[in-house]
This record gives sequence, structure tokens and C-alpha cells, in this order.
Amino acid sequence: MAPTPLLLGLLLVLLASARAVSVSLPALPLSTSSRWVVGADGRRVKLACANWASHLEPVAAEGLSRRGVGDIAARVAAMGFNCVRLTWPTYLATNATLSSLPLRWSLERLGLRESAAGVRVNNPDLLDLPLIDVFREVVSALANNSIMVILDNQMTTPGWCCSRSDGNTFFGDKYFDPEEWLKGISAMATMFKKTNNVVGMSLRNELRGPYQNVSLWYRYMQQGAEAVHAANPNVLVILSGLDFDKTLSFLFTKKVELSFTGKLVFEQHWYGFSDGTDWDHQNQNDACGVAVESIRTKGLFLLQQGWPLFFSEIGFDMSGTHTADNRYLTCFLSVAAEMDLDWAIWALQGSYYIREGILAYDETYGLLSWDWCTARNPSFIKRINPLQSPFQGPGLPNSKKPYNVIFHLLTGLCVLVKSANSLKLGSCDESNAWNYTSTSELILKHTGQCLEAKSVGDTAKLGAGCGKSCSKWQLISNSSMHVSTELTKNGTRVCLDAGPDGVITTNQCKCLSEDPYCNPESQWFKVILSSRGIPAEASILQLPSLGPWPATSRSSW
Repeated sequence: MAPTPLLLGLLLVLLASARAVSVSLPALPLSTSSRWVVGADGRRVKLACANWASHLEPVAAEGLSRRGVGDIAARVAAMGFNCVRLTWPTYLATNATLSSLPLRWSLERLGLRESAAGVRVNNPDLLDLPLIDVFREVVSALANNSIMVILDNQMTTPGWCCSRSDGNTFFGDKYFDPEEWLKGISAMATMFKKTNNVVGMSLRNELRGPYQNVSLWYRYMQQGAEAVHAANPNVLVILSGLDFDKTLSFLFTKKVELSFTGKLVFEQHWYGFSDGTDWDHQNQNDACGVAVESIRTKGLFLLQQGWPLFFSEIGFDMSGTHTADNRYLTCFLSVAAEMDLDWAIWALQGSYYIREGILAYDETYGLLSWDWCTARNPSFIKRINPLQSPFQGPGLPNSKKPYNVIFHLLTGLCVLVKSANSLKLGSCDESNAWNYTSTSELILKHTGQCLEAKSVGDTAKLGAGCGKSCSKWQLISNSSMHVSTELTKNGTRVCLDAGPDGVITTNQCKCLSEDPYCNPESQWFKVILSSRGIPAEASILQLPSLGPWPATSRSSW
């Protein structure tokens, strides 16, 4: 019998309660160390966030008419996220008439009587609170579930973001007065100065439109950063770029000049639609290669320069039926794994009170279903599980002696060695430690055994002949995600391939170029660095069978 929504909801609450026992906020406040965000103890803190909208016309966090605020916060925790990017409009901080408006009145003035009735049932204590106090209660509920909060100034006027003509585009636009903006972000920084779980402030979302220019960006973003830091020196100061936050390329030659250090983070956005129609009409390897090079020149270069970069909005159609979005997602995950990015998914909300004039608008990009009961795409929750914890960074068990893991993008699992003749996908928490050498061998650490290919269609194996051609593994295709070698007998090129049962075989490489309809994702792997603890380091030839394919380490639903 399939579980009911009620049962699934109860399971989520129980899972979140169990998580609260073992998971707490990191050592605060946060700061930066080179490209990493770190806690007060110097240990890497990875931002794995969900965006929760609170900037639309009702000026209240979405979903309060569907579920209790504590229940929603518990769902965030149960899905493995440690952070929420909570959006807000400037007027919430600068317009006293709006900020003091009771939530009931805010909903009813928009004709949202059913939403008001829902809040009365699910959040009766919030219904008659002023909007600014409702916002505080949301932050408090997240704190009670050990969830960090990044406050994101999404718009000036409440409403859906974003367009090139909404009056909120850039400094000097109709509704974007720089002085009012500085007043607003300073007020918010001050308001949450003693709220420990508010760890960062994103100064403005998606600067854009005909008024945007680089010189004004430097003038006002530097002023905003100084204003926030003066009001609340504990928070990370997060700066977005231009062109809907798709580009920070201007920072390549001219840096931001601030009076403080150790708090500056940059943010970038990447959606599938940002890449035009490439995902629909190009070979998937080619499209991914072009997209990655584009974001590298527009923002990823900052990591190499020693600055933290937060991908604060990534997202896709969670129905799983949008081919272009599915292709984009796997490509993004490859970058997130390789670079061990901080990131935030758009969006938490399964629906809106009202969006662009439509009541109870269904958010197809939402983690939660329309009724906020269950996950819209449970397989995605499982797939991102390993990327919610750091692979790299200061303070991890093997920070001084990192190793490699072989990460499979389609499943979010890693290659595990079961025996010398059996490799399967399993939880990355149980991954073996590999050494990807300068001469292209994949050697199992502390054993001297290396990955070998025997024949087309055969299982991948371990062996001692690391000098043979069939033990030299190159990353080929424009995506650099096909792990490939040449067979010793006849020189045939084969690639690692993951079957539906998780068994790793060596098959003929597929979809390398040209064909726009071929799906290469069973053969897409990343050989990434990891500083996590190593579960086992004995010679695999002496290991017993480890049993069935392991489950992921966190809850999934």
C-alpha cells in the first residue's frame, strides 16, 4: 500500500526531530578563509540552502496557509538543507505602514480570504501579528531547527521578481532609490544583529535592465557592504553581479575595496534557460562544455582568485519532464561536485498565495508539492544528498591529505569497491579513497591496485598492472565526464558505465559529440577531490563482501 500524504508528512516531522538531536548550528559567526566559508572554529561550513520566498505582494513567507511554520522549517531540515535564503522587499524595512500591517489584513486586502483562513488553522499565532514580526517568527522557527538564514533583498516593492521593466532593476530606477536601499539593508542588519542563525545578507537580487553599469555597481555595492558591516559585523556580506546576476566578469580586473576583511562573498545565478536553447538542440556533452566555460568566465574564476562564490539560485522543473532542464541540472551538479560549491535551490515553496495575479500559483520549480505535504521530486532529494556536505575545505579529517572519489552525476552516488572483480555505486559516505595520478591511473589508496578494463561489456576490475594501456583513464568529450581507457588487446576505447543495478562496467563510449538526442548520463562521472574521513583503507583483495547496495546516509522521501 502506498504511503498517504499524512503519513509522509508525519515521517518528515519525525525525521526532522531525529536530525535535530544530532545536527546543530555550526560555530558562529561565519567568516571566510580564501575561497571557503568557515565557522568560528575555522572548519569549513558548506552552504546548502533552499530559497524561501517572502517578498511577493502579501509580504509574508509563502506556505503559512498550508502548514505550520515550525513544520515547514522541520521539512527543510528533513531534506538535509542547513540554510534558507529568505527573501524580503525593501519596503518591509523602510515603510512603517506596511511593516506594521497585520498578516490577516495583508492577505485580505489582496482578496486572499482563503489564505487568511488557512493561516488561522495552521498558524493562528501569526495571523494578527505585524508583517515584520511574522518575518521574525519565520527566522526563529528556522533557528529552532538549526537552520542558518541568509536575508536576501529581492525587490524594493513587494511582487514577483524579475523583469527588465518592473522599476526595481538597478540603482536609480523608479522604485530603486539608493538611499532608501541603504536605509533598508542597514535596518535589517541591525534588527537581526543578535539573532545567531542569521549568518549572511545578500544585498540585492539580480541587478539588471537598461540602467545597469559597472561604475555604479562598485559605488553602491561598496557603500551597501560597508553599511551592513557597520550595523552587523557578524554577517557575511554577499554581493550579486549584473545581468540578472549571471555575470561578475568585471571583477576579474578590478576588485571590491572595503574597510573590512573575512566577510565578503559573491553570488551568481545559473538556470537552464540562462543558456538559451543549447540544451534542446545541442549534443549534451557539447552544451555542458559551452555552459561551464561561460560560467567560468563570468564568475567561477573568483574561486581560483581566492574568493567565496555562492550559487544562490539554481533550479529546474521538478516534474522531471523538461528535457532541457534535466540536462542542465546534471551539468550543474558536475560543477557543484568538482568545485564543491556553496549553493541554494530555487525554491522551497510548492505554491504561492498569489503570483503574477494567479491565486495558489503552482511552483513547478518547488521542492515541495503544491499542498506543501511531500517532496515534488523525491529522487532529486536523494541525488543532491552528497552535495549537502563538504568534500573539501579547512578542518575536514583529511584536509592535509585529500584523495579522490569517483562521483556518478545521474545518481548522486560514488563508486565503491566490493571486491577485486566488483565495483558498484553506493553512498559517497562509504566511498573508497582513490589516487588519480599524473600518469592517468586510478589507484586504490594503500593497496597498489588500479582500475582496469578487460573487455567491452565486462565489469570494471582492480588489478596490479597499472602500467598497461587499459589502466590509463582519460576524461574525454567536451564535458570531460567520460572516464575512458583503451583495451590492451585491440585498442578499442571504452568508458565507465553505471547500469540500472549500480554495477560499473566498461562499455563503448556513447554520445561523445554531434547527436543532440543521445543521453550520455549513465557514463557521466567526475573524479573529485575529497577531504572527508575514509571509511576503510584495507587491501580490497582481503575485504569480505559488503552486502547490498548501501542506502544514502540521510533521509529521503
